[in-house]
Amino acid sequence: MDTFSSKDCNWPRPPSALPQNKLSLPPNGALVTIAGLVLVRQKPGTASGVVFLTLEDEFGVFNVIVWPNIFKKYRNQIIGGRMLKITGKIQKENNIIHIIASSIEDISSMLDDLLSNNITK
Repeated sequence: MDTFSSKDCNWPRPPSALPQNKLSLPPNGALVTIAGLVLVRQKPGTASGVVFLTLEDEFGVFNVIVWPNIFKKYRNQIIGGRMLKITGKIQKENNIIHIIASSIEDISSMLDDLLSNNITK
């Protein structure tokens, strides 16, 4: 079990989504949930099946690493989703922050809800 000091407690815990501007708050290895629009999906041939995602919320971008076993499980969500909610461990190294995905949810329907709410008003 991970133990964190009280100074590490001021950030949203899953299932609440952590905004990009608070990405520096959780300690390395903490479980976090993020949500955002999918900007980029990359599956380089030289990356041994690893998929790299870039998501964006209203504050900035998230870099996400998806290992092959997670990609296989959530393939439809990753490929079809316009907006994703991703839970995983935060990895901080040399001032670079990644989320190592462990679960992925397609929340694209929320975009449709926003559109229909704006049209009906």
